[in-house]
Amino acid sequence: MQQRQIGERTVSAIGLGEMPLSIEGRPDEEQAMATIHASLDAGVTLIDTADAYCLNTDEHGHGERLVARALATYGGPTDHVLVATKGGHRRPGDGSWTVHGDPAYVKSACEASLKALGVDSIGLYQYHRPDPTVPWAESVGAVAELLDEGKIQLAGVSNATVAQIDEANQVLGGRLVSVQNEFSPRFRTSEGELEHCMKLGVAFLAWSPLGGIGNADRVGTEYPAFAEVAAEVGAPVPEVVLAWMLAKGPLVIPIPGSSRPETARSSAAAAGLALSEDQVARLDAA
Repeated sequence: MQQRQIGERTVSAIGLGEMPLSIEGRPDEEQAMATIHASLDAGVTLIDTADAYCLNTDEHGHGERLVARALATYGGPTDHVLVATKGGHRRPGDGSWTVHGDPAYVKSACEASLKALGVDSIGLYQYHRPDPTVPWAESVGAVAELLDEGKIQLAGVSNATVAQIDEANQVLGGRLVSVQNEFSPRFRTSEGELEHCMKLGVAFLAWSPLGGIGNADRVGTEYPAFAEVAAEVGAPVPEVVLAWMLAKGPLVIPIPGSSRPETARSSAAAAGLALSEDQVARLDAA
């Protein structure tokens, strides 16, 4: 599989978004574990999760604990796998999300994530989403302190604007390694942030790259160019979408969610799909 860089870590060009395994509509644990194991079998070495990937506050950290169990029960080596988690969100239990950017909360959330993942230091920790009631620099400052304390090895932010990316990098003393924003054929708003990350040498982790849970099969209908290219290369439309994203820049890493081993393997296969310059241009125009 193609490789990409997040800071000093080398990871697979396609990651696994763990969220569908922990929120509403999630599969049973046996299927969830099989899905993560299938990704690892396919060469995926980046798993993205968050403390708020759960149904309610009573099971906060569900996704992190699931990832920890999957790695512990995998039949092969996992030391090379980078687990990325996030803090700054909560789920009250009604399907909504609440934002919590208070520095004390961010630091306590990291402590809980360390326990849930069963590690002494988190591979990649990202502040989840800006809190309008807390200055951005203060929230990111808590992440900087965690980095200084060795609680986390790499630092990133999520759902950030270009200005917030620059401010985060300044607060972190030039140590920002990743930005995780939504990006897909139907959501191109963060293309400016993607391009900015390429200029800074910061990895861009594209969340919901296929348009959200249950929407992957609609891309070819909504954007016929993707179906046309898929027919030309003999690959499923979702794989073409992911290959197109990889062509957007050398530090772009799509993190599609999967809830079945079959889709996990298909997503990973996209890293081996080569598109021509003409095909990429047509998809850009779509």
